[in-house]
Amino acid sequence: MNSSLIFTMKETTPEIRIKNNDVYNMHNNEVLNFLISGSREEALDKATQLLNNNDLKALSVMDFEQLKKYGLSESTIYRIITAFELSRRLESISIDAKPKISSPEDVYRKVYPYYRELKKEVFLVFLLDTKNQILKQEVVSIGSLNANIVHPREVFKPAIEASAAHIIVTHNHPSGDPTPSRKI
Repeated sequence: MNSSLIFTMKETTPEIRIKNNDVYNMHNNEVLNFLISGSREEALDKATQLLNNNDLKALSVMDFEQLKKYGLSESTIYRIITAFELSRRLESISIDAKPKISSPEDVYRKVYPYYRELKKEVFLVFLLDTKNQILKQEVVSIGSLNANIVHPREVFKPAIEASAAHIIVTHNHPSGDPTPSRKI
């Protein structure tokens, strides 16, 4: 092997690619490899095994017990779960210090990253000021797979405490079917 070939191989290690802001060209298993404890080869093998059995979307919603079945350490499982949670939160961030709700699309952009993979119905309230800027968003109730009981006092209590001028309530359907639920 000549020295130029060794130099070229060394320059393309994942670490060098990350330092050179080339992480977007790395394969998913190479990226996941950095979250997994152990030797480089062992971590890459586990990352490859995870991705051979799951796509990124499925992996992003796996819980502790599901990931444990792949022989991952607890600290690795914590890193994987929190990395995906961080990416969900990043997706819903607004560049404004106090994001404003001006349309249903604005609400959708805020709740979709949070709601899209949930397995339970969640009722969320946005508390807005007089300019429709978000003061706070709060989970009012977490239900089951297909039901969620919400009492008006639980919706209005945080609104009154925050002196909100307006509220927007949202609710997901884990099935993905937007048909309204039957009234109880």
